[in-house]
Amino acid sequence: MRSEIYTWRVSPELKMDLETERRRQNKSLSSLLDQVAREWLQNRAHGMTDAAEQAKLHAEAEKAIGRLAGMNPKRLRRPAC
Repeated sequence: MRSEIYTWRVSPELKMDLETERRRQNKSLSSLLDQVAREWLQNRAHGMTDAAEQAKLHAEAEKAIGRLAGMNPKRLRRPAC
């Protein structure tokens, strides 16, 4: 099977990060990009909706910074000047 060619622009920082990871994993850049794309697509196919991703992020944040509790959701609003 023949491979398809896909081209896009990335920032210099992203390019450097990709090259670093490529070297760390000792693989070609095309192989790394194939792996990253496949993993992303698998996550999307297995129900990783935006809501699920947000819930996962919130759970991780709670581990790091804790959770605010209270019954008044407007308590942080400042009065209008």
